[in-house]
Amino acid sequence: MGISLQKGQKIDLTKGNPGLTKIIVGLGWDTNKYSGGSDFDLDASVFLLDKNGRAGGIEDFIYYNNLVGGNGSVKHTGDNLTGAGDGDDEQIKVDLALVPAHVEKIAFTVTIHDAVQRSQNFGQVSNSFVRVVNETNGQEVMRYDLGEDFSVETALVVCELYRHQGEWKFNAIGSGFSGGLAALCTNYGLDVN
Repeated sequence: MGISLQKGQKIDLTKGNPGLTKIIVGLGWDTNKYSGGSDFDLDASVFLLDKNGRAGGIEDFIYYNNLVGGNGSVKHTGDNLTGAGDGDDEQIKVDLALVPAHVEKIAFTVTIHDAVQRSQNFGQVSNSFVRVVNETNGQEVMRYDLGEDFSVETALVVCELYRHQGEWKFNAIGSGFSGGLAALCTNYGLDVN
């Protein structure tokens, strides 16, 4: 069992785990018993950010229509349309040794597909978590359970991996906002129009 983190907590990822370069970032969630007539389709996305917290272009945005980025260092394993079942609902594989030098942060986000049209928000989602797994041996290194602090938000910045003095660190963010995927893209400097 890995380290359990709280919102806002930052922790070393690679310094305390020598040799850790290939990780799986697993994201999971459940939907509350809500009968709105539509399934929930939550989507994990990744933004590769420079020192100013900006994505350089669409190639720095990894999601269900662009599964690989960062010169192959970040790979989304595919879209889960229902979130049914236990464990990770979506996974992103990261080879930390191959992340391009200009990438200072890797932001992991989750949005609700067609949230406005379906009248859905993160107040209707429970048991959300992110975990980091050592891809080599399958062991969980750390886990962050987001809790139930959300209401009308349709997008979440779950966590970030960031470089610090030659090592990678993990930041448990858990901040939500409205506007879905378009708002996230704008926040990270991408023009979605």
